[in-house]
Amino acid sequence: MIQIRTASPDDAALLAPLNHIVHDLHKRHRPDLFLDFPEPDAVEAFFRAQIADPSVTVLLADGTEGKALGYALARVKNRPGSALTCSDVIVSLDQIAVVPDAARTGVGAALLEAVREVGRAEGCRRLVTDVWYFNEGARAFYQAAGFSPTNVLLDQQL
Repeated sequence: MIQIRTASPDDAALLAPLNHIVHDLHKRHRPDLFLDFPEPDAVEAFFRAQIADPSVTVLLADGTEGKALGYALARVKNRPGSALTCSDVIVSLDQIAVVPDAARTGVGAALLEAVREVGRAEGCRRLVTDVWYFNEGARAFYQAAGFSPTNVLLDQQL
């Protein structure tokens, strides 16, 4: 059974190794942007700072015997309107990771639903995320979850 809970500062040591699941994929495809071996203490400090940020919710998926199966980092953003755009309150799924042994078992879907609940509780109208183009597994996951593309970010080396 999967239990989703809000992470506490004490969970930073659990979150840091979970982050490697996604970070390793990113550094393999974009070594120009991602560090080979992030300093573990710095990664833990990153998560402690995120947990302390009132606009951020970090969720942990626990399996049997309290084993961490994955996490999601969501951020509520208030976007002011302008002369051209409407104001908006959104929840942004900034990071999500699931341990390989738990892939396709509902952990990612449970984390995603918990992020939706965070957004609803904060009065958000939309859930947004981005995904690296090379991450075909994540793109398929989001498409199956009902996401649709809204814009494309292009990159070119100079």
